[in-house]
Amino acid sequence: QVQRVESGGGLVQAGGTRRLSCAASGRSFISYAMGWCSQGPGNEREFGAAMTRSGRYTSYTDSVTGRFTIYRDNAKNTVYLKMNSLKPEDTAVYYCAADMGVGVPTGPNEYDYWGQGTQVTVSS
Repeated sequence: QVQRVESGGGLVQAGGTRRLSCAASGRSFISYAMGWCSQGPGNEREFGAAMTRSGRYTSYTDSVTGRFTIYRDNAKNTVYLKMNSLKPEDTAVYYCAADMGVGVPTGPNEYDYWGQGTQVTVSS
């Protein structure tokens, strides 16, 4: 099992930048595809970004394509989400998640383990 601890959330102005981090421990980090999902107020949890075990392949939901970048450092057992040009509609709790499967997990129901979440609030 993989334990995950997210950090980096907070309050940011529209147009600003934020970097989220997810430090994993436990079973080999490289065994998992990793992703970020978000849950805004009153909404269901939604897919945001994901990458394969090696980091070679990534996938993004349309609303963040070109603004967010997911990347991982397997030596540090950490996955990151760099968020640029933030918008008020990006306000949500962001969850780091791990998937034991092969490929790029693009749906919340594909993940096996979740972090506790970190709140990102974008003010207009």
